[in-house]
Order: sequence, then C-alpha cells, then structure tokens
Amino acid sequence: MAEKSRLRQALSRWADSSEAHQRDLRQSHTTDEALAIADAPEREHVVVNGVLRTVTLRPRGGVPALEAELDDGSGVITVVWLGRRRITGVDPGRSVTVAGCIGRQGDVPIMFNPRYELRP
Repeated sequence: MAEKSRLRQALSRWADSSEAHQRDLRQSHTTDEALAIADAPEREHVVVNGVLRTVTLRPRGGVPALEAELDDGSGVITVVWLGRRRITGVDPGRSVTVAGCIGRQGDVPIMFNPRYELRP
C-alpha cells in the first residue's frame, strides 16, 4: 500500500514539473512576431518560436530529410528540411524561430523547408 502511495506522489511531482516546464516554454517563446503553435493557422505563412525536442534523420521518398519536433509549450510541430542530412546548430534543446506554411500529416502539424533562425 505504501508503494502505491509513493508511486502516486512521484507521478504527481512529475506531472507538476511537466506543467511548469510547458508554462515556462510558453512564456519564454511568446513574442510579438511569433504565434503560439497551438494558435497557428494551417496553409498560411506563420512564424513560430520554440525549443527543439528531437532532431532525427528520416528519409522521405528516398530523399534525406532532417526532421525535428519544435515545442513552444502550447503545442508541438514537426519541422522537416528535405534534402538535408545535418544543419549546424539544429540540435535538441536549441531555441529556434521558424517561418513557413503549416500543413498536416495525419493529426500532426508539419512544416516543410522553413526559413529558420537559431536563437541564443
């Protein structure tokens, strides 16, 4: 019984820290020129800021593609650079601003070949 209680407490602390992390991301990546990922419309040119959670090389249709998940605390968008195996500075944990059109692949928002700016 005590084990379940400790597990419940640990999960609760983890959930609280995760919510705080998401809130901090939203606050630190909200700017006048950038939209929140959750509010960004599809099929329009948008600018969003966030932190790269993952960066992977995942070929698409036989073409190399660098794929990254960008998180701003409000949502996550997949960013794909076709024909690229590596982009210097595009690494997990890096703050980035991307600009382009958002589409959908299944239920996942996705942006292909965006303009990008690495942020400090």
